[in-house]
Amino acid sequence: MKEVNAKNAKNQFGQLLESAQRGPVRVTRRGRSAGVLMSEEQYQRLRGIAWDRLAATVEAMQKQSADNGMTDEVLAELLVDDR
Repeated sequence: MKEVNAKNAKNQFGQLLESAQRGPVRVTRRGRSAGVLMSEEQYQRLRGIAWDRLAATVEAMQKQSADNGMTDEVLAELLVDDR
C-alpha cells in the first residue's frame, strides 16, 4: 500500500486522489497511521462486504435462537418491565 505523510497529502491532494483511484493510500502523521484514502468504488465494495457479514451473523443468531426455543412470545415475556 502506498504511504504518504499528512503534510505531503495536504500539499499534493490532487495527486493523492489520483493515487487512491489505483489503490488505497495510507496517510501517516508523526510516523503513525492516521487514515486511509480509497476510491469510492473500493469504499462501496468494503461497505457491502460489511453489511453482508452483518446480515449473515443476524441470520445465524435468529436460527440459533429458534433452535433453542426462542419465540416472539418468549421474547416478549423476557422484555416485560416488571417494575
